Amino acid sequence: MSGDHQTLALLLFSAFIAVTLAITTWVSRNRHGSAEEFYAGGRLFSPMENGFAIAGDYMSAASFLGISGLIALFGYDGMLYSVGFLVAWLVVLFLVAELVRNCGRFTLADVVASRMSERPVRIAAGTSSVTVSVLYLVAQMVGAGSLVALLLGGTSEAARSWTVIGVGALMVIYVSFGGMRATTWIQIVKAVLLMAGAIAMTVLVLVRFHGDFNQLLTTAAERSGHGKDFLSPGLKYGGDWTARFDFISLGLALVLGTAGLPHILSRFYTVPTARAARRSVVWSIGLIGSFYLMTIVLGFGAAAVLGSDEVRASSAAGNTAVPLLALDLGGGAGSTGGTVLFAVVAAVAFATILAVVAGITLASSASVAHDLYASLKRKRRRAPGGTGDSGDEAAHAQRSEVAVARVASVGIGVAAIGLGLLARDLNVAFLVGLAFAVAASANLPVLLYSLFWRNFTTRGAVWSVYGGLIPAVLLVLLSPVVSGSPESLFPGVDFHVFPLQNPGLVSIPLGFLAGWIGTVTSREGPDEAKHAETEVRALTGAGAV
Repeated sequence: MSGDHQTLALLLFSAFIAVTLAITTWVSRNRHGSAEEFYAGGRLFSPMENGFAIAGDYMSAASFLGISGLIALFGYDGMLYSVGFLVAWLVVLFLVAELVRNCGRFTLADVVASRMSERPVRIAAGTSSVTVSVLYLVAQMVGAGSLVALLLGGTSEAARSWTVIGVGALMVIYVSFGGMRATTWIQIVKAVLLMAGAIAMTVLVLVRFHGDFNQLLTTAAERSGHGKDFLSPGLKYGGDWTARFDFISLGLALVLGTAGLPHILSRFYTVPTARAARRSVVWSIGLIGSFYLMTIVLGFGAAAVLGSDEVRASSAAGNTAVPLLALDLGGGAGSTGGTVLFAVVAAVAFATILAVVAGITLASSASVAHDLYASLKRKRRRAPGGTGDSGDEAAHAQRSEVAVARVASVGIGVAAIGLGLLARDLNVAFLVGLAFAVAASANLPVLLYSLFWRNFTTRGAVWSVYGGLIPAVLLVLLSPVVSGSPESLFPGVDFHVFPLQNPGLVSIPLGFLAGWIGTVTSREGPDEAKHAETEVRALTGAGAV
């Protein structure tokens, strides 16, 4: 890439970073140390603002870079990600959004613990939430590394590594100093930028083909090297029965995983009422739906304009398809239009990564502080000789919890940086698919059982989380993702025994089964009074925070 690209894109990166740091500084001056302010932004956001923020949280680097890249490489099969990510929101809208807002305060564990023994449930749910968040963060780090490698001509591995470290450092600053309020405004700014960038690119692609979508698809098929197979199912997932089961597994993970993502669930607590939470989801579905339709145009556009081979040559996983398409649509390498459009798209993608990692880091640090730390602290206070909470003690406990959350954001940032450096050659959409599979296996079963099953018990809740989490993580470690293929994390070794790349087909049913077995074998009976109270609060909002 020419020096012009680098200079202009770096200027735009710097401008976005300056704006977001200014937002963070402004918010941190006006904050007070309460948990509600740090975790939920004081519950002051309107449905439209929160809808834009949810969309900003959800439309990640995986959406903008990864999905378009997969469609450019695999055509029809790559579209599964677009469809799966969008359909997942119907599960959130109809089953989760309003009930979660009524039952909880800050995290997933709040919903489950409302009718269970708090400590074991919070530790299980907190552990699961942190695991999902770190997996999701790795995908964003990989996207950042790919972008900067493209910007710098792919010549410097050190530059990619320093980019990942820089993104990690920025996300820690956003979360530590600004909390949910700063994170939400960063998400809103990013959602507007991303939608504007996607609309501009989609219009340019359609103008290139005179508005004829059929011609776009035909050209994409011709230049893909696969002919008509490019527009039919089976190019990536139809080779054999293993690939077909992988297709089903991925579809299950995408459709069911969204409702278990900690950083999405935590967004429902930033609005004042359950009705506002539901309206937020309606806003976000409109934004996200139109965005995913545009990723389909961009993916096929990259195949038609560039050719699949050029996309693959730049990034084997396809992560750089959209920036390369922008360069060509603007007039090609060396042209002013190409330079400007490439720089704008690269800057928007980078802004996307920064905003999403801030949201995920906040959700995971909240789980560490509010669920893990607070549970252990509560046990010590209730020990013999301990005292109850006075008003001053409660305020002090909240301040110490927020302080722990800030420290936790540093630890989570370090873990995500390390894993991001390790996984930098994998497709970002594929990595997010793994995070969704773990969320659907560990978080969704316990959430649905808690909301809808009258006889659910504490043992069932704990077994449900670990019964989905442990198999999901183990199956990923023993899959071709980690070893046994040229594209795996450790291509030089082979210890894979599980044939599927996505564990959802096995681990999601195991999570539900473990919750059922734990409940029916539990010695403690279900607390019917607490269930009734939770049910009334979930459905009416009476007594909700």
